[in-house]
Amino acid sequence: MLRWMSDDTRRKKEPEVYNNVVEGLKKIYRNKLLPLEETYKYHDFHSPALDDPDFDAKPMILLIGQYSTGKTTFIRYLLEQDFPGIRIGPEPTTDRFIVVMGAETEGVIPGNALVVDPKKQFKPLTKFGNAFLNRFQCSQLKNPVLDSITIVDTPGILSGEKQRVDRGYDFAGVLEWFAEHVDRIILLFDAHKLDISDEFRRAIEAIKGHDDKIRIVLNKADMINHQQLMRVYGALMWSLGKVLNTPEVARVYIGSFWDQPLQFDTNRRLFELEEQDLFRDLQMLPRNAALRKLNDLIKRARLAKVHAYIIAQLKKEMPSVFGKDSKKKDLINKLPEIFAQLQREHQISPGDFPDCKRFQEQLQHQDFTKFHQLRPKLIEVVDNMLATDIARLMQMIPTEERENAEKNEANGNIQGGAFEGYTESPFGIGRGEGADAGRGEHEWVVEANKYEYDDSFSKLNPVNGKISGAAAKSEMVKSKLPNTVLSKVWKLADIDRDGMLDADEWALANHLIKIKLEGHDLPNNLPEHLIPPSKRDVAAS
Repeated sequence: MLRWMSDDTRRKKEPEVYNNVVEGLKKIYRNKLLPLEETYKYHDFHSPALDDPDFDAKPMILLIGQYSTGKTTFIRYLLEQDFPGIRIGPEPTTDRFIVVMGAETEGVIPGNALVVDPKKQFKPLTKFGNAFLNRFQCSQLKNPVLDSITIVDTPGILSGEKQRVDRGYDFAGVLEWFAEHVDRIILLFDAHKLDISDEFRRAIEAIKGHDDKIRIVLNKADMINHQQLMRVYGALMWSLGKVLNTPEVARVYIGSFWDQPLQFDTNRRLFELEEQDLFRDLQMLPRNAALRKLNDLIKRARLAKVHAYIIAQLKKEMPSVFGKDSKKKDLINKLPEIFAQLQREHQISPGDFPDCKRFQEQLQHQDFTKFHQLRPKLIEVVDNMLATDIARLMQMIPTEERENAEKNEANGNIQGGAFEGYTESPFGIGRGEGADAGRGEHEWVVEANKYEYDDSFSKLNPVNGKISGAAAKSEMVKSKLPNTVLSKVWKLADIDRDGMLDADEWALANHLIKIKLEGHDLPNNLPEHLIPPSKRDVAAS
């Protein structure tokens, strides 16, 4: 009998097997973190409980900015088509939160219907009431970009206290909810509208704590010339420094995200490179979706643990019979001291505590007598979840990504729309430039300047039509490129691997040096169009 019990106990301790990362996240949240949240009223203070759609949802991008900064136009630029309910203009046209999602049929779902859809993750937004739900909708359309991501358009932010009151709902609270659930937050600024209004400041404060998700875009940068752009960029960095309150310099993407001709095209190359960097960042969202959900669950678990310690400490200090109201006020007032005490007792980082002033306001409406004492078992379960279950799911992510890449030719990247131009079009970044120049042409691209290279080749005293590595080095170092770069040039140019260069290989080496000096990167492997015609049989073998 005892042996049977011990075998059963051993069986229970065996780690559970998860089919995939998302399925594992659902199970460990329901079984290990949710009980702690429910016991200590976490959902009353922070965010509602998570449902299956929160884990299953596609990556979301949230756009925030003042009116007429190009938020809706940015979405249209990505999709390369209009979506239902789109309105674009210089005045504040978007007066609602619009979730742009992929679907087989085009249409609009009103807010009240959207929040009761069990397959979508917007149920918690019901707490913001009809005033918000009447200004909330989902625009559905068939678009390849939306097969991988969902985009959320927001009302243009205005200035002044009056505008905040007139909305009729907690605008900052809605932004905070979305900030917690999205994968990227794009703050858009207009090159002609750099002032950060009162409401915009509150919006930025609402998304604080999610700094890793924030990307800043200076839009409509083609409207000003090069000198003005430098001044605008400096002014924007100064304004952001006052609002973000971080010692690090924020990364700002500069561009003009619409399909109209550039007013000043002197910065065209800069805009293309900045757009490429931003698109590359967005392209990673589907591939990193599971990792982001894992990261958010870890942050939630850490906050839930700290919350449990706070509530348990308040319960512990409450009297059992008399003087409850006065003690409640006293505890709320000395909450900073309680935070400091818990920090020392449990070795908690100060950054893991919630905002003290906001927590004090929330406590005003709570009945302290319904709080629970600390239950170490619940804390232990969450600690075990972080130490073992999360670690196992982390190990599954690389394997899962590799399997998804094998099934999907796109390797998890966003396809279609504006993203397509960077893979298929000759107008994509780097196409026809640097090492890509001459691709698809009949004549070898190096031939245009080969007479110059032949002249320098003859001056190096070739023997049997070839120069030695030492002779080549004496000339190549005159480029002032580092030895590491010149070594790479040599490896690419010495196609037959004989330690010497003939006239064609020498011309190729000089062409590669020229590419690098013009600011382009060298290829890791020599493209087929750069191989000298006399060497193509050698390279093929």
